[in-house]
Amino acid sequence: MSTLNDSTNPVTAELYQLVYLSQITSTGLSDSGTLNDIAEIAVNRNKEDNITGILCYGNGYFLQCVEGTEQALTDLKNRLLLDDRHKNLKILDFSAIAERRFAGWSLRSITLERWMVSEPKLKDFMPFTPDKWAPNEYKEFLAILQRYYEEQVESDKVDTQPIKYSTLGLTLGKVIGQHQVFFLIQAILGALIVLALFWLLL
Repeated sequence: MSTLNDSTNPVTAELYQLVYLSQITSTGLSDSGTLNDIAEIAVNRNKEDNITGILCYGNGYFLQCVEGTEQALTDLKNRLLLDDRHKNLKILDFSAIAERRFAGWSLRSITLERWMVSEPKLKDFMPFTPDKWAPNEYKEFLAILQRYYEEQVESDKVDTQPIKYSTLGLTLGKVIGQHQVFFLIQAILGALIVLALFWLLL
């Protein structure tokens, strides 16, 4: 519980948790700083609204878990619905909780890609496709992240700073790295088709 102190009428605000998933849009991908912008703005806004939580991105998906008062999270949800950098927003949970999972993080950004994840249990969730999970599988995923957070607290490494990365750069860099041969073959086939069409037109 958190208490909002008013000089004449103290009000107790119940603590809530909002968990949602969504997919990045072409608008989000076209801006190389999308993820940095989201994290940096959210950190400042969340501090003002006493919201804590974690933002995960991978394979074109966002999964976010945030904690705060019902009103603060409702306002956040309404802002998210208007954000054109993501789509297909699906609420997985919006309910009262006894305490915060990520009390020291105004918003922690984590990139979830197979080649960037060292936590063995997180690798079980790769490739990151939360829309295909069983109904309660996100709870297991959050439990793993909570354990990671607790380890960070114990080692005094709690970090609220967003990770610096390029959405498009990460996506394209990984795809091209894994599929260079495929792209090379496609380019050669494309060139042959163009030459064949040119020859037929002569």
